[in-house]
Amino acid sequence: MSCVFCEIVQGTRKGYRIYETDHSMVILDINPLAKGHCLAISKRHVQWWHDLREDEISDLFNACKMAAEKIKKAYKPDFVMMYARGRRIPHVHIFLIPTCKGDAIDRFFNALEGFQESVTELSEIKLQFDEISRDLLKSD
Repeated sequence: MSCVFCEIVQGTRKGYRIYETDHSMVILDINPLAKGHCLAISKRHVQWWHDLREDEISDLFNACKMAAEKIKKAYKPDFVMMYARGRRIPHVHIFLIPTCKGDAIDRFFNALEGFQESVTELSEIKLQFDEISRDLLKSD
């Protein structure tokens, strides 16, 4: 099975690289949601960011920061949004999208706020996480 991001990392497919380290690469998205939209990818083929090794996670998020600095300097957005994916293309990729108040990304996430959990639901979720934490501590 071929993976577009693995092909870019290997150099067999074109990618517009804007930053690269031993474990990570940041490329321009070929279907950008905004000018300067980039993808930070792991060089190792892993579907989800939380399945990377600690050194890879650190490297990937540092690459995101370096790319965000470049994006901010070039496009002057209010901020650079990060959004981790891996479902459609099963390879870690983090969207880095320059975002300004009122643009499509800002409006999208503002709309999502209407679907957020209530305080009661958050309390129940916290209790679940507390129980999981206790169980994890017992197993160590």
